[in-house]
Amino acid sequence: MKRLNSQLQNDGAPLELILLIRTLLAGCKEISFRVSQGALAGVLGSTLSENVQGETQKKLDVISNQILKDILSESGYVKAISSEEEDDVVGCNPDGNYLVSFDPLDGSSNTEINSLIGTIFSITHAPQWMEPNDPSAFLQPGTQMVAAGYVLYGPSTMLALTTGRGTHIYTLDKTHGGFLLTHPNVKVPEQTKEFSINASNQRHWEPSMQSYINDLLAGEEGPRGKNYNMRWVAAMVGDIHRLLCRGGIFMYPYDKRDPAKPGKLRLLYEANPMAFLMEQAGGLADTGDGRILEVMPTEIHQRVPVLIGSKEEVETCLSYKSK
Repeated sequence: MKRLNSQLQNDGAPLELILLIRTLLAGCKEISFRVSQGALAGVLGSTLSENVQGETQKKLDVISNQILKDILSESGYVKAISSEEEDDVVGCNPDGNYLVSFDPLDGSSNTEINSLIGTIFSITHAPQWMEPNDPSAFLQPGTQMVAAGYVLYGPSTMLALTTGRGTHIYTLDKTHGGFLLTHPNVKVPEQTKEFSINASNQRHWEPSMQSYINDLLAGEEGPRGKNYNMRWVAAMVGDIHRLLCRGGIFMYPYDKRDPAKPGKLRLLYEANPMAFLMEQAGGLADTGDGRILEVMPTEIHQRVPVLIGSKEEVETCLSYKSK
């Protein structure tokens, strides 16, 4: 099986970007080990503090964030980082050529039940005229990303990665510590019979989304003419991994509860990297009002609605808005 370095070289990634990705993944391997220790290492449970999102931090959130912050800051390749767990951007090397954004532990509430969790990340070029602690450096549309991916901490530790030349999935071989290419050039089926959504929020959706979901639930007797299954992991990494492997549609649609938070998922840390991976695998990623990767961020913790997955199903979902 091909090693990560070889595939990145084949995809034309520059040496410094390859070294940065390897550095980031070294941190993810450390997180994978900490996650696998669980209660044995006393890393489960919550802290007494909240992050900038107003969410109670899990111990593993804090540990994972610190691991990535330390290893990226010391690498020399990174000018600044932004994290879902940090109030502001963190300046690193003034001469660094890259910016890294990440959700250090997506789905961290699943740690208590030993279910799927993961790390999501994206990499962009750093504007050289900006100071390392200037948050406006991160206000770039997703089309400017040079790499994005996630590491899934499941029965196997797996990496999904793109540098703009397709989406590849790797598996961590713990016998030698390297990621090996196990699923090259992943292609998401254009059609599907599976959907992922937090149905408990239905009363807060727009009428068009409620109509769409009702038609899916109507099955063969409904207007879609086929039976759908609903799957929900409660960790975006788990749901998107399933979509990359066998298709489907994942939705966290517009929510009318708080106009300041039209979506739950963060643009920089979740929506953009997953959209890049999905598009490179032949799928679609939209907010309901346009392509996710074309959204111009206004602040580093901005949230957006997300509709992502198999091309035909996302297009059908979007068509309900015009009915």
